[in-house]
Amino acid sequence: MKISLKAKMGLVLAFLIILTVTVLSVLVLKGIETNQRDQLESELIQKSKAAEQTIHQSYVTGDPSLNTDSFLQQKGQRLASSIASQSGMQTVLYNQKGQEAGSSIPIGQKDVDVSDTLSYALKGKIAYQISGSSLIYFAPVSIDNQFIGAIRFDHSLKNNQQFIADIRHLFRMGGTIAAAAAFLIGYAYFYRIASLIATLQKTSQQIRKGHYLTDVPFKRRDELGELSQGLFFMSTSIEKNIDQMNEEKRKLEFAISKLQSLEQQQKQFIGNISHEFKTPLTSIKAYVDLLDMYRDDPQLMEDGVQNIRKETNRLHEMVDKILKLSALEKYDFEQRPEQVELKRLLEDICGRMKGKAAKFDLTLHTNIKEAVVWADRESLIHIFINLIDNAIKYNEPGGRVEVTSYTLENSIIVDVANTGIGIPPEAEEKLFQPFFTVNKDRSRLSGGTGLGLALAKDLTEKQKGVIKLHHSDSKWTIFKVSFPLKKEK
Repeated sequence: MKISLKAKMGLVLAFLIILTVTVLSVLVLKGIETNQRDQLESELIQKSKAAEQTIHQSYVTGDPSLNTDSFLQQKGQRLASSIASQSGMQTVLYNQKGQEAGSSIPIGQKDVDVSDTLSYALKGKIAYQISGSSLIYFAPVSIDNQFIGAIRFDHSLKNNQQFIADIRHLFRMGGTIAAAAAFLIGYAYFYRIASLIATLQKTSQQIRKGHYLTDVPFKRRDELGELSQGLFFMSTSIEKNIDQMNEEKRKLEFAISKLQSLEQQQKQFIGNISHEFKTPLTSIKAYVDLLDMYRDDPQLMEDGVQNIRKETNRLHEMVDKILKLSALEKYDFEQRPEQVELKRLLEDICGRMKGKAAKFDLTLHTNIKEAVVWADRESLIHIFINLIDNAIKYNEPGGRVEVTSYTLENSIIVDVANTGIGIPPEAEEKLFQPFFTVNKDRSRLSGGTGLGLALAKDLTEKQKGVIKLHHSDSKWTIFKVSFPLKKEK
């Protein structure tokens, strides 16, 4: 059975108040009784000494021929009556043998058995016993340091017992009233505390169910107020963390989708590599087999060497570009961006490519503006060499290749244009995919691998640039590459 916090606090409070009042009452009553006993003992000691003095004085002034036993035998009754009148208590004198030598107790009054207590007094010790409402007190009696017997006082305890009873009744009534008042005041205070704790408990359940706080449950300048503030901060932190987790989950799902797509691309990439490697290797193997069969045919030997060299160069270029693409995926930190003067770089590249253009009966023209970009120099070289090389490979004898640049807003744009065979519209979407070639036969003749544009695209994006096919028809094919200009400080 579940017991509420308010009920538990009420029970504990009532128990503590009752326990406190009871302990205080017992301690106070015990203290009063102890004080009464100490005062009574002190009073009886004084009276026993006074009685001893009275007996000593009577002995000294009496007949000197009497010994102590004879003295008590003759004077005991009178001395008992005299001491009783002085002390106001019934008195009994005993000799050394414990025999009664004198008594002020009325004849016929029932007496109690005091033999055990008397035996202690006859040994020279103070002793007493309580019988009903009377205290029977014994003290040894000596004359000139000679023990002669004992004296007994019967002291009434009625007044003391009545006083204790009155005090006990007062504590019972006053304690009940005080306990009830303390309980009501304490319960009212603890009820408020319990209500605040219940509010915090309800708040925590709301947080657990996903209903987060928009404000603190309550404000107080104590630990409960700090706990309320802490719950509010915890709620906002949990809400924020869950939002972040949801965002991370969304990103993770996107990353998984991307990885799955990349996995599919990787499988396709590996398949393309296998296929593209197989073609030149098959050609090389065929020529090797022919040369082995017809070793004496000089024309076959010349054709075989030329074709094997061409296929080997194609394989070498393909491996080199594949390694470059792989390095772009894994080693981005090898990029070393710097300020690059684009005009000087492009003029240097075009100067190196003019020889190859002339070999294919082409003319290479440039119109390049001054511009500074923030990029990796080697990456820019690879980008434009690939574009210009493609413009030469996929051209016609007597054609042109033009490299121009201009600024537009905060970008520098470089156009690489060439006359030639053009690119059909259905091939434009796949143009930048690895191993894609528009014309397989033309690529084999020119040594194309289908990796140049894919490599150029990756390198361009690494430099925060954009590359795209701008225009293509039977007369001109134009590729545009743009980079953000380096801003002056």
